[in-house]
Amino acid sequence: MDGSATAPSVARAKIDGFLGRSGYAAQSPRVVPLTGDASDRRYFRILLANEPSIVLSLYTTPFRFDELSFVNVAQLLEQMPIPVPRVLGHADDLGVLALQDLGDVTLQAHLGAATPSEHAALYRQAVALIATLQRYGAELASPRYLPYGIAFDVEKLTWEMDFFTKHFLEAYRGVTLTTAEREALKRELAHIIEELAADERVLCHRDYHSRNLMLHDSQLYMIDFQDARMGPDTYDLVSLLRDSYADLAESAVDELIAYFLALRGQSGRQREFRDRFDVMAVQRNLKALGTFGYQTTARRNPVYIQYIPRTLKYVRDNLEAKPRFARLRELLATHVEEFR
Repeated sequence: MDGSATAPSVARAKIDGFLGRSGYAAQSPRVVPLTGDASDRRYFRILLANEPSIVLSLYTTPFRFDELSFVNVAQLLEQMPIPVPRVLGHADDLGVLALQDLGDVTLQAHLGAATPSEHAALYRQAVALIATLQRYGAELASPRYLPYGIAFDVEKLTWEMDFFTKHFLEAYRGVTLTTAEREALKRELAHIIEELAADERVLCHRDYHSRNLMLHDSQLYMIDFQDARMGPDTYDLVSLLRDSYADLAESAVDELIAYFLALRGQSGRQREFRDRFDVMAVQRNLKALGTFGYQTTARRNPVYIQYIPRTLKYVRDNLEAKPRFARLRELLATHVEEFR
């Protein structure tokens, strides 16, 4: 990270600059680094003497507050009954955004300590938030908000599948595809892409899983929503229920899908929805494998390796269960032993 905009000395200068301007420096605050996500942003908790702590999000470059995607989407979500962290301040030239501190307990972290009833209740709450996002997302649609101008279209979905091929198959697993294999794989993936791109689109969080839901005051909060966009109504539910970071019993998945459809008044559509859910899961999990491969090989960040086996299992189970995926499974199994 030396020389980057988030190198330690530069990060500290940004933090000190913000604290001085905002008046927080007078409280002699303590600065605590936080574990970041897969982005280039870095996060720090600022412990204050006279008021609640805050979190600073450090961007690699300056920004304009009113053009920042996180802020734009937050303004949209704040009009919905969906808990999100409050924006408390900013320093555009420093690339610093100050946010409400929601603590350290993600849904993923809480699951290990949760009782079965708490576990079930939290997942129902998480599913209900998706239904709320979709309902209010339709009512509040406006070109003022960035998510309504971008979508999981053919171009975006194709890019994601190419990302899987490049960063998981080739870079992480060291696979060398022949020209014929590459073209055959693209054809099979194109069938999935075209089907998903043709689905009716709703507002999607885009990365809705157990690490992006914070438990604060017994309520789940959505975070990391800056990449929200329009996409299939199955997208966020797949992200939550086929989560690379957490295990769910298949019976729980069935129950939560039924609950989601009941919230939408579509209980009679379970078979049709489940078929589309499984197609979305293949695409979403392959993309996740691409991300894990990229983080491991290009970013030299090995933390995501532990999540690869679970994600491979999701894909394998789907490929095995659906005859329509027989050719895709055959092509992938040639190079990925977990699919054999």
